[in-house]
Amino acid sequence: MTSILPVVLAGGSGTRLWPLSRELHPKQFLALMGGRSMMQETLARVASLEAVLDPCIVCNEEHRFLAAEQCREIGQPWSAILIECAPRNTAPATALAACHVLAQGDDPALLVVPSDGYVEDAGRFRDAVAAGLGPMEAGHLVTFGVRPSSPETGYGYIRAGEPLDGRARRVAEFVEKPPREDAERYVESGGFLWNSGMFLFKASAYVAALSRHAPAVLECCRNAVETGSTDMGFFRPGPDLARSPNVSIDFGVMEKTGAAAVVPLETGWSDVGSWPALHAVSVVDGDDNALSGDVVAVDTTRSLVHAEGRLVTTVGVDRLVVVETGDAVLVASWDGAPRMKGVVEGLKARSRPEHHAHRRVHRPWGWFETVEKAEGYQVKKLAVRPGAQLSLQTHRHRSEHWVVVRGTARVTRGESTLTLSENQSACIPRGCRHRLGNPGKTLLEVIEVQLGDYLGEDDIVRHDDDFGRGAGGG
Repeated sequence: MTSILPVVLAGGSGTRLWPLSRELHPKQFLALMGGRSMMQETLARVASLEAVLDPCIVCNEEHRFLAAEQCREIGQPWSAILIECAPRNTAPATALAACHVLAQGDDPALLVVPSDGYVEDAGRFRDAVAAGLGPMEAGHLVTFGVRPSSPETGYGYIRAGEPLDGRARRVAEFVEKPPREDAERYVESGGFLWNSGMFLFKASAYVAALSRHAPAVLECCRNAVETGSTDMGFFRPGPDLARSPNVSIDFGVMEKTGAAAVVPLETGWSDVGSWPALHAVSVVDGDDNALSGDVVAVDTTRSLVHAEGRLVTTVGVDRLVVVETGDAVLVASWDGAPRMKGVVEGLKARSRPEHHAHRRVHRPWGWFETVEKAEGYQVKKLAVRPGAQLSLQTHRHRSEHWVVVRGTARVTRGESTLTLSENQSACIPRGCRHRLGNPGKTLLEVIEVQLGDYLGEDDIVRHDDDFGRGAGGG
């Protein structure tokens, strides 16, 4: 049986689910519908397939440690984590994975899946993948289409053509996101499927299709693999990747090849690309409300209300989205919620930090959260994983004071090393080399008070780092 290599595409920014989703922590890494993140749910789903290999994950530079940590949390090994130096869309990301595995002398089936999609029934997902293996072995490039349950205008559509083996059909046409009247006609006809953005093909078959239909993508990705290198367990492609055309698999290959086939995916599915879409796949109460966190909803119907740190109440509203985080509150009508991209672009134009990161910022050693900030001082809470440590660093503009509130800290300060327990503290003068580590077996939690004339994250000079990072960022 042909081995299946899942290629998990985890490079998205998830702007449509702001303020939960941020550039440094986008929706694929969020637990939107339970205890596991969307990427972890995807990894578990593909791991249940027969003859499956450890997945290949494609993500960007800023998310590489987060992707690795989420794999470790669920005990999922990976075959490779490939770092995109710049987002170039799905065709180059998949080409990178194909060239990487072919360079190792293997030619598995690539099952390309977004990291942030929702699939209701994992068993039916496995059935669809199994149904795609026959057409794939016959040389087809297989995609998976979902039976539409409504005339959605936010999805692309696939018109199914003549039957092939089993459940598969030839692809007669790909249709971009249609206007409402066309979407209604597609659903009524019964001959159209939603485009799920999932694919199945041999690595060599995809490379051959690229050579015919998108040769510039193939050239750039092949060169990037040949000149790439392994960096702390991650594969960093060469600079040619940044020159690749920015193109999707659909537009670059599937719409041009005569070998495209589609297998119906007979289960609930969503790309969870908006707040109404998240509501549609969430557990709701008797008034059709999706509520999470500390929420009191009175005379509230058909709404999504999410609270992270405070009590949120609603009274007498219908079809409303309310999302509260530590540094932002979103209130949107049902019709206005899909236009979140404009909000994020507005924040960027105003140089606001809220589009980029949460108050809690994840680092490979753990996380930090800004508690309070004013002129001349800043208070943070740091959490350091067992066995991890921050970089050995100095600051030009600030001093720091650390108070241990839970766990055991190992503090390097100049030439000395201190071990601190709960309710013990250390002062770090400006310009002093220092490092914070956790030698214990439980999470270390520290309150950090910074004092100085500049408190930005780029006021860091690293002298040594376990994670191979440059200046700035903790």
